[in-house]
This record gives sequence, C-alpha cells and structure tokens, in this order.
Amino acid sequence: MKISILFDWFLLLSLIVFFVAHRNVQGFTGTYGINYGRIANNIPSPEKVVVMLKAAKIRNVRIYDADHNVLKAFKGTGFELVVNVPNELVKDMSANGDNAMNWVKENVVAFLPDTPIRGITVGNEILGGSDQELQGALLGAVKNIYNALGQLHLANLIQISTAHSQVVFVNSFPPSSCVFKESSFQYMKPLLQFFSHIGSPFYINVYPFLAYLSDPENINLNYTLFEPNPGIHDANTKLYYDNMFEAQIDAAYAALDAAGFGKMAVIVSETGWASRGDENEAVATAQNARTYNYNLRKRLALHKGTPLRPKIPVRAYIFALFNENLKPGPTSERNFGLFKPDGSISYNVGFPALKSSASTSSLSLKVRMTSSKHFLF
Repeated sequence: MKISILFDWFLLLSLIVFFVAHRNVQGFTGTYGINYGRIANNIPSPEKVVVMLKAAKIRNVRIYDADHNVLKAFKGTGFELVVNVPNELVKDMSANGDNAMNWVKENVVAFLPDTPIRGITVGNEILGGSDQELQGALLGAVKNIYNALGQLHLANLIQISTAHSQVVFVNSFPPSSCVFKESSFQYMKPLLQFFSHIGSPFYINVYPFLAYLSDPENINLNYTLFEPNPGIHDANTKLYYDNMFEAQIDAAYAALDAAGFGKMAVIVSETGWASRGDENEAVATAQNARTYNYNLRKRLALHKGTPLRPKIPVRAYIFALFNENLKPGPTSERNFGLFKPDGSISYNVGFPALKSSASTSSLSLKVRMTSSKHFLF
C-alpha cells in the first residue's frame, strides 16, 4: 500500500514538473506532420518507425488510436504525438465521465511524461456522416475528455480537437462562399463554441486529389498539384489562388468566419495523393503523388499563410506514412503512403528509406540526397 501511494505521488510530481516545463506547448510544433495509420499486416514495427521518423526529421505524428506498443516505442523520442479516441468509443466517452477519465489515465497519463503526447482527437470525420446518434454524442465525449484532462491538471498541456471531412461544407467555390452544411451545423455550432472557449483549432481533412476525381472536366490538374496553372480569382475577396490546397483551407476559414468563429486556427489533419488507383482513378499515379507531396513539402517549409490568413502559417499532417494493405474501399485507399511496407520509399520526396540488413540485426538508413533534404519543419 505504501509503495502504491509513493508511486502515485512520484507520478503526480513528474507530471507537475512536466507541465511547468511545457506549459506553452501546442499540439503541433512547426508546419509538417505525418499520419501514422496501421490498417495493415505488413508494415514495420513501431520501433523501426521511430528510426524512420528520426531520419526524416518529422517531428509531428498523429495516430488513429492510442496503441500501447506505439506509445511505448515513442518513449523518450521527443516527437509531438497526437492520439485518438476511435469512433467506436465516442458514445461511451459521452455517456459517462468515468469512462473518459479511465481512458485518459490508461492511454495518456500512464505514458507521460516520457512519451510526449501533445494532443487528443476525439473521433474522425464524425460530423456529416450518417450516424446521427454518433454525431450527437461527439460534443459530450469531447467535453468529458477535456474535463478529465482538467482534473488531472493536463488541460493546458494537451490540446483537444476532432477532425472533419469536406462533407461538412457547402458552396466551397469560390473559397469565400463556403459555409457549413445545415444538416451538420446543429452539431457543429456547439462544438465550435466549446473549442473557441478552450482555444482548440479546427481540424480539416484536405484532399485536392478527391476534389479532382469528383469534377475532372472543370478542375485543372496542375492546380491540384501545385504546378504552374492559371489559378482562380475569388471575386468576393479579390484574392488569387494558384493551388487548390490553399483554396480549401481558406474555404474552411470562410465557413468559420460566417459561423462567427473567425479567430479559430485551421490545421490540416490529413492531406495526400494516392500513388495507385482503380480504372476510374487514373490520376492516382506515383508521379502525381510524388509531385503533390514534394511540392507540398516545399510549400510547408516556407512557414507561410494562405491568401486569406497570410500571417498564420499553414500546418498539415500528411496522409500517410505507409500504404495500408487492409484498408477497405477503392485501390487508392491502400496507396497513400510515402513509404512501402518494407520501408522503401514509394516515390522520392527527399526522405530516407529504411532498409533491414540481412546480415545484421541493426538497421541501416539509405539516404537519397536531394535538394530538399535540409527542410526544417
């Protein structure tokens, strides 16, 4: 009993020291991050992933759960990690504050301060979906997770949010005309009110790839790939856009402005381009994926804002670290990875590949030198 009490006091003291040292920590440091999805049975172990991320100098990492093997592997690495409450747990988190407290203790507190968890997302792309009960539960889950963090003196250390798809918007062209869809706004407005109160950002998944697939006759492919093109002019704001990525971000800002939340920051929780696809996904090629991700990496390295928010640097998590062979849906869904399952690169955007030597148990890193290797994010 005495040992248990001493351990609890030691843990609390460690967290207090950690909190004091990092009281101004945000959920995202720099501008470039990666989504580490694991719906696959052939990808490297979390320990090898740590080696890859260190070599690539990618600091911000987002996962879609709170897997303990991953959290242990990230111990002492210094990465900025965002964990997730999966959709299937959201109703439980909303129904009972004790469930939220237990989840935070088991999946966050148990790994602090050694594993640098900086953020929690609650669910993924819930609003705008077909499950109205789940949509109605989201705000309660967010509040209960936040309250648990508050009771544990972690609310000012760990940022909380939830990621949305473009489905929550209507009239996104031109960007200034974008507003929230009425059917989802009944859930979105109180969520935004709460996030505004606690200082959370708005997470949005941005996919010019999907936008092009939906309207290839009217969208210039180069406009989606950051390549030279005529661009578009927004007649309402007199702003010019030479790429769809920034236009989609500013559409989110416009929707927030229209809803009365113009001071809320936008973070891109997912963006990427598939390197393979089905017959109706002809632009899902390795060349296009390389062009998009290479140009996006250069763009983020500039630490610049968008035409509508020029003073707020764009921050984005790239989707995804690996091709995930067990994901359902079209072929493109399984081919968004910057890396193949064996650790080799899917296409060259300046990151090193991970190679496992047959003659030794150590890992060797084969670095492909490019002009972008000195990017700092």
